[in-house]
Amino acid sequence: MFRIATASLALALAGCVTAPPLPAEGSGRALSGAVSAADPRAQEAGEDILRKGGSATDAAIAVMLALTVVEPQSSGIGGGGFLVRGEQNGDVITYDGRETAPAGASPDWFLTETGEIPPFIDSVRSGLSVGVPGNIALAAKVHAEHGVLDWAELFDPAISLAREGFLINPRLHGMLESSKNRAGWTDTGRALFYDTQGVALPVGTRIRNERLAQSFEAIAAIGPAAFYSGTLAEEIVTTVASRTPREGAMDLPDLETYQANTRDAVCGTYRAHRVCSMGPPTSGGIAVLQILGQLERFDLSALGVENPVTWHLFVESQRLAYSDRELYLADSDFVSVPVAGLLDPDYLAKRSALIDTHSSLAIVEAGVPVGASRALADGNEPEENGTSHFAIVDSANTMVSYTSTIEGAFGSGLMAGGFFLNNELTDFSRAPQVDGRLVANRVEGGKRPRSSMAPAIVYDPAGRPLLAVGAAGGSTIPVQTARSIIGIIDFDLSAEEALGLPFIMAFGDSLLLEDGTWLEARSDAFRALGHSDVIIREAPVKGGAVLHTQDGWIAARDPRLDGMVDLP
Repeated sequence: MFRIATASLALALAGCVTAPPLPAEGSGRALSGAVSAADPRAQEAGEDILRKGGSATDAAIAVMLALTVVEPQSSGIGGGGFLVRGEQNGDVITYDGRETAPAGASPDWFLTETGEIPPFIDSVRSGLSVGVPGNIALAAKVHAEHGVLDWAELFDPAISLAREGFLINPRLHGMLESSKNRAGWTDTGRALFYDTQGVALPVGTRIRNERLAQSFEAIAAIGPAAFYSGTLAEEIVTTVASRTPREGAMDLPDLETYQANTRDAVCGTYRAHRVCSMGPPTSGGIAVLQILGQLERFDLSALGVENPVTWHLFVESQRLAYSDRELYLADSDFVSVPVAGLLDPDYLAKRSALIDTHSSLAIVEAGVPVGASRALADGNEPEENGTSHFAIVDSANTMVSYTSTIEGAFGSGLMAGGFFLNNELTDFSRAPQVDGRLVANRVEGGKRPRSSMAPAIVYDPAGRPLLAVGAAGGSTIPVQTARSIIGIIDFDLSAEEALGLPFIMAFGDSLLLEDGTWLEARSDAFRALGHSDVIIREAPVKGGAVLHTQDGWIAARDPRLDGMVDLP
């Protein structure tokens, strides 16, 4: 069963290389590691740092910076993230670089003068949606504690990509076409990625971003102060404030006082494996641990990986975990979050007892764990998918799992310093209360919006580093992460096979099955189990992992990215 535990920092990134097996005790350290990232060029940046003798922490920072250039739709220094770092001895610690609301923000931040909630895109494409970016502060903090190479050296790959240029791949081109209302909303974005007629530049076009290269050079030379004060900070706050249609807009003190935090990891056991992830302000780690904990009484291995009952049980566990998530999870610096109660073995056993092998729950409600208040209400957080996950392991078998985001595709669409600024504040409930009850995840000055990101690391039953894993895709992230862990532990799949498992998830009373998969072919079996509203469509899944095998560390990315991230 699951138990709440504190831990030290742990970070694991996975890619598409192999490394030697874990060394026997006393035999010395492995000579290399493994890096996984959604874009091969960012993966190469991390691998280059490892070749130079850098730590997993160093490589993770280099990957995050490179993704700012080549994956501008998903992550970068204009956003934030969460990092989990786990050492070979089992010490785990987590870093919180989540964006914050400006000090002047209030619960009615997104409401109109008449108290109405405006169209979502109106909230996104404004300064109201931009939180103080946290990725540079996170990188500086973790590097000060666990970096090996010089800070400036970590910027070299990203500077080269920005200045010398990178080619638009099919994935970025598709996002430029589908998200023109954000990527091409401002003159800066249009000039960088579109032709004079407003058409997205074709696959294979070389993009040079000299302004971003200059921003990187300043941060590399001066440190995080070059981002959170001075000329670049002034450009960020001027850009945001000019698009903020109310008082309380982001100002220089909001950037100057921003801090990345270390947090206790949330950890539990699943079939004798130790699983650790992020706690609040993300809901992702707790949701993953609840899903796994509620499923442990079922013999999934005996049921089989292609048995509809296996995934029916998985969905029912997800529904229970998400009902708790919606009610209780928010920034624990502002709201009392019953973390220990949500992961208590007795509580999970009671929740698990609600799951029926033969039928679906007609009604799913949040439980009442120890320490919970039922005075709060469920909010209205829209779905977004602009995120990237990367995983790394180094020669010391230190794992780093890092999920970085700017929220929706191309964030707010606003740019400063050559990079897109996030729309992370729309992860708050735009309605501060429902039916007269306050929403835990309401806007407040200095608060961090609830997230779904779930970077995770796993140790095997003997306590040895086994897996660093995570995903991108908004509220689907905990489901993807738990599914991958189950694939590896219960079904002995490879990292790529686990990441490539068909996607299945409940959205309210609807069940989404990924089209073109064996799950779609078994849709009638799910209807017979009580899932009457079955939807078949493409799934927003993009996971990454590094897994230790008998052949050493293997890195993999979601196979659905094949062909999308390749260059012409």
